[in-house]
Amino acid sequence: MPDYLKVFTYELDGLSYTVSLFEDNGTIMADITVLEGAMDVNAIYFGDDDYSGESASLDGPLNMNGARLEDGDIQWDMAQALSDPGLGPDAADKETYLSAGDTLTLELDAESIDDIDVVGIRATSTTTDEGSIKAVSDDPEEPEEPEDPEEPTFEKVYFGTGTNEETGLPDGVAIFGEPFEGNPALPEDQEPTFENYLAYFENEIEGYDITDIVDIRFYTLHEEGYPVELFRIEAPEGGFADADEVLEAYDAAIEAGALDVESGEELMAALSLPEDFEEAPFVEDPDVEDDLEMA
Repeated sequence: MPDYLKVFTYELDGLSYTVSLFEDNGTIMADITVLEGAMDVNAIYFGDDDYSGESASLDGPLNMNGARLEDGDIQWDMAQALSDPGLGPDAADKETYLSAGDTLTLELDAESIDDIDVVGIRATSTTTDEGSIKAVSDDPEEPEEPEDPEEPTFEKVYFGTGTNEETGLPDGVAIFGEPFEGNPALPEDQEPTFENYLAYFENEIEGYDITDIVDIRFYTLHEEGYPVELFRIEAPEGGFADADEVLEAYDAAIEAGALDVESGEELMAALSLPEDFEEAPFVEDPDVEDDLEMA
């Protein structure tokens, strides 16, 4: 679906629709979508909020004569014919005939969406009592831009680098979001996002390289203060080539739902004993008691 910049709405008994404006490579476009009922869209009119000067108009049955706003007349800056009234042999298959759920996409002869404050629709074969409309819509809704989702944060990230050749023990570097018992930690002014952890590993940790990474483990803190692993990502065969490849693998894991289990209290509950947990009563082992008596 396009990113709509203005959405005009029209509602009448038996018919409702929206006219949604968007840009496509510098061209002003409009989606006319019927929400309820049906209509044959014959013409579209539009203009700005300056109602002075000569008004654009179409001849004959495509005119908008008599169409008004609540507070007065309208001066149209542009009028575009789309089809002649009457469904003809195409009937409901006519390109400009829209039923509920249908959308007609148009290119508008306009220079800027900012110059469109009022939209008019001339339609016939409508599901209204009159059978046609000269509809005017103003006061468009300007959809809010979606907020970027907050980047996940972690208490600790462990970069595993395989096995230490000298000791035979697992090798790697654990980096914390806050100072922790002398371990490497992010600077105080940095959010504990994975991108910051990775940059710290790449730029500040000596003796290790991104190509050495075997796996990466992500941790939160249990309510009692110890780290609990959330998930991990494995390096591809041959290892990661660079930081971009690591971030791509991380993004893919998040998109696949690696953090779906995490919702703060829900995660802590999953890691804790239930409230109604009761320790099982101690039961003596009769075999042990017999052994003691024999002794």
